[in-house]
Amino acid sequence: MIPAIQQWPSAFAERYRAAGYWRGETFGGILRQRAEHRPDHTAIVEGNTRWTYADLDARVDALARGFTALGLRRGERVIVQLPNVAPFFSVVFGLFRAGILPVFALPAHRVTEIVHFANRSQARAYVILDTWDGFDYRALAAEVKEKAPTLEHVIVAGDDAGPFTPLADIEKHEGPLPPEPASSDVAFLQISGGSTGLSKLIPRTHDDYIYSLRGSNDICELDENGVYLGALPIAHNFPMSSPGTFGALYAGATVVLSPSPSPDAVFPLIEREKVTITGVVPPVALIWADAARSGGHDLSSLKLLQVGGAKLTPEVARRLLDAFGPVLQQVFGMAEGLVNYTRPDDDEEVVIHTQGRPISPDDELLILDDDGNPVPPGTPGHLLTRGPYTIRQYFNEPEANAASFTPDGFYRTGDIVLVRPDGNLVVQGRAKDQINRGGEKVSAEEIEDHLLAHPQVFDAAVVSIPDEYLGERTCAFIIARSPAPKGVELKKWVRDRGLAAFKVPDRVVFVDSFHTTAVGKVSRKDLRATLRQRLLDADAAERKGE
Repeated sequence: MIPAIQQWPSAFAERYRAAGYWRGETFGGILRQRAEHRPDHTAIVEGNTRWTYADLDARVDALARGFTALGLRRGERVIVQLPNVAPFFSVVFGLFRAGILPVFALPAHRVTEIVHFANRSQARAYVILDTWDGFDYRALAAEVKEKAPTLEHVIVAGDDAGPFTPLADIEKHEGPLPPEPASSDVAFLQISGGSTGLSKLIPRTHDDYIYSLRGSNDICELDENGVYLGALPIAHNFPMSSPGTFGALYAGATVVLSPSPSPDAVFPLIEREKVTITGVVPPVALIWADAARSGGHDLSSLKLLQVGGAKLTPEVARRLLDAFGPVLQQVFGMAEGLVNYTRPDDDEEVVIHTQGRPISPDDELLILDDDGNPVPPGTPGHLLTRGPYTIRQYFNEPEANAASFTPDGFYRTGDIVLVRPDGNLVVQGRAKDQINRGGEKVSAEEIEDHLLAHPQVFDAAVVSIPDEYLGERTCAFIIARSPAPKGVELKKWVRDRGLAAFKVPDRVVFVDSFHTTAVGKVSRKDLRATLRQRLLDADAAERKGE
């Protein structure tokens, strides 16, 4: 088994400890402390399920024993693919307490992604819900198990485990608790956006991630009286840690789970549970703004509406302020580390026009031109960063590590930003061919590879196109062989290859050629830019003609 490690040079680690960023806390330890301090305070609300901190802590103990009795050992990996349900927290904190590493998968992921996570992480177990939103995860698990040789156990939450092990059986084991992991140990593997293919795995330690929670809580003024609403899929880094559900549990606050981000599901929960803070992506925020104007629910408890995952345009920011009042906070961050926030006391101009500034005084930023030289102040450039909660390496990715990290430990984020004189960042876009579709990151190269596997596709190029609702949509340009397939056939082809639905191209355009240079050579990046502009010009001409 390849060990999962995340290490900072000793001089940096000593500095971060001396500054009080890293305090030797672990996830299992902080939950125990909250349960001892406020045992009867509500920790998790999901539908009619209400767990106190004492309830959650007891369930976590039971699962830590059960996972250990199953034969899982400290440092081994378990894929967790659970939606917004209470067992997500008992499972992942049970793994934390046993020193076993969750690998966070999203409910939308399908066989291609899950097999990749299993094989890359060498996962020994896979935790799922039986069914969710009309999809049977047991059938998915059966397919994954055939393709992932290290995967020994499938554990199922819900009423019907089928041929696999019920989570309820894991909770029944008795015996001693395993020893608590060290705070410098890797706590879990998060997933990257993936700019050139399937996601990379991001090792986060107890020390670094808990500091980001504590810093986020301070900025967002989330304390033990707060109520955080998990509206987005809670395995995403944003609703997990900014400050998210984990930040709420660190504060001793209450986490409320919504099965969907739709206003019909969310607004009654905000009213009933007196939600104080939640986070959404721009497309969801737009829907909420329209629904809020109807005045059907009392949303006055909401003190902070965070919008992140994709850039929020000034016009949409103004709409949100009109609909909800002065509660908007912009968030710009990444699962690899750096997180930026506008502050609750920032003036409206900062909240509308910037994506905030970093959590930590020790977040170091470099803004460089294409040649790696610092740009003049106020000029857009490539964002590089290092700090007390930004990783120094991916897991089991030597080539990506060489490309993504400088020799002195700066992480190349792939974002183009400018830094204003007041220290706030304005995000200009991505340097890589990655499409941000409503907060879900889509690799153009990955989708092109799948399209090129179709026997009637000669060549394919996937580009982003602006979309008022999602921010960006995907368009696949196709040079077809005869007989040419229909666009709907290619969409079904991508979907049937076991990819998440958000990766299916939104639009398919057939062309005769890509108009390469005279010698027939052009970079894929330049080709995508050319095709994108052709499409935008054609759409503009069509609108003008109407």
